[in-house]
Amino acid sequence: MTQEDRNRAERKLRTAARVAGRHLPSGLPPILYLTDPARTPDPVATASRLSSWHGLVYRHYGQPGHEQVAADLAIVCRKRHVKLLIANDPMLAMQVGADGVHWPFAERGKARRWRNRFALMTVSAHTPQQLRLLQNTVFEAALLSTAFPSASPSARKPLGALKFRKLARASTLPVYALGGVHAGTASFIAPVAGIAAIEGIEAVFGPKARP
Repeated sequence: MTQEDRNRAERKLRTAARVAGRHLPSGLPPILYLTDPARTPDPVATASRLSSWHGLVYRHYGQPGHEQVAADLAIVCRKRHVKLLIANDPMLAMQVGADGVHWPFAERGKARRWRNRFALMTVSAHTPQQLRLLQNTVFEAALLSTAFPSASPSARKPLGALKFRKLARASTLPVYALGGVHAGTASFIAPVAGIAAIEGIEAVFGPKARP
């Protein structure tokens, strides 16, 4: 991707963020950047290029050194006014002063006891049925996947823009689209949902994207 391509992609993401920000509740960033040990090798460097229209979900999966990475992310995110959520690790979130916790669907039952500890709690949903089970719960938003075709090994059959928009409109819980979301697809779901991405953000703001 050339620098011109990156600049164009960033402009598209900013436009989609403005659209999503008009309907998302206050406190929810229009775009969430999700980390992954294999696909986001230097999340701190990427975080240093994000801004207040981003949030960051740090998923460490028990990787060595994750406590230090979380602490470094907390420092960068505070400076950049980026909301920081730690995935499935409320104790670490408290330790580094994160804004909240992101919960896997299977761990959603643990979230209630942490309701008053964090400003934000989000949760994953991998099917329309799971999304329905999350209505009227303790979460601020759900990340629904798989929105578009994705190369992720965990990706399911994509919902597609039409079905995703229908599900998001019917949900009483704010929804983020995850899976195959990037500068070229974000505009299809921004009118009804937030934007959540891994490679879609890494390609524009990651270390390898720097000129």
